[in-house]
Amino acid sequence: MKNLLTDIAGVRVGHADDTALASGVTAVIFDTPAVAAIDVRGGGPGTREGALLDLANTVERIDAIALAGGSAFGLEAGGGVQAWLAEQGRGFVVREAVIPIVPGAICFDLLNGGNKKWGRFAPYRDLGYAAAAAAAENFALGSVGAGLGATTANFKGGIGSASAATQGGVTVAALALVNAVGTVTVGDGPWFWAAPFEIDGEFGGRGLPHAFAPDMLRMRLKGGPSATSVENTTLAVVVTDADLTKTQAKRLAMIAQTGFARAIYPVHAPLDGDVLFAAATGEKPIDPLAGLTELGMVAANVVARAIARGVYTATALPFPGALPAWQDRFG
Repeated sequence: MKNLLTDIAGVRVGHADDTALASGVTAVIFDTPAVAAIDVRGGGPGTREGALLDLANTVERIDAIALAGGSAFGLEAGGGVQAWLAEQGRGFVVREAVIPIVPGAICFDLLNGGNKKWGRFAPYRDLGYAAAAAAAENFALGSVGAGLGATTANFKGGIGSASAATQGGVTVAALALVNAVGTVTVGDGPWFWAAPFEIDGEFGGRGLPHAFAPDMLRMRLKGGPSATSVENTTLAVVVTDADLTKTQAKRLAMIAQTGFARAIYPVHAPLDGDVLFAAATGEKPIDPLAGLTELGMVAANVVARAIARGVYTATALPFPGALPAWQDRFG
């Protein structure tokens, strides 16, 4: 296993970004449509096609997921991914019409020092198309794609990914875009909140401190008292090769989002826009009770690891006053 979202067969990931803009797009492409659901916990989410993923609604399968910076401007990234899929003849068929189904979500990175004076139209649709066209089994982590401009309260954020398998051989993997209002590290030290779930030193192997001093547990918020609900978000995509219904995918999304709480402090605040997509490619049968519970348990651990890796692999933006990367301090 590559410890990436693409450890699930038939899943590819592509990035497109602009260094001067300090923002970008990450596209998750499914080679065949996947059953999907969404779980929203943050107080300030920005989503595309979120209502379509509601359990009461008709369409069950999606063709791709678009993650972007740019706040509400970034929602146009889904249109670029959709355009690429349309060129491939992919989508939901209604007689002679074919409509690619591309849910998505955005994070706020408009105040990170990049040049956001793009003129009449934001660049995210074109970046979405480029990200979809670049999708492959191997992809970079850290300050790339939608994670290029991401930050946390104390260190640079970015794109992270991780994977694992259940005892029964079902694989689950996650990709996280970490732009949290809180911290992914314990205080300002080298330890990650997700340390108990780390595998093979994938984010530095520092473990946890021997004791938690009061300063480690105080609330650190990006922007301090002036932080607003549009400035912060962690987004995650969890994919499994299990055979799930849309309802079961929703439950997987709900359990998996527990991983946010294992990796970010504080989390799911009014200041966050936390969203998790869960998708299933349907390759392996699973017990609907114990099997789904185990899958969710492992998925939550994988999400926590992906979040930590997003900060661990990030690099600082090349602007005056930019947040340091974890690697700058402890690498």
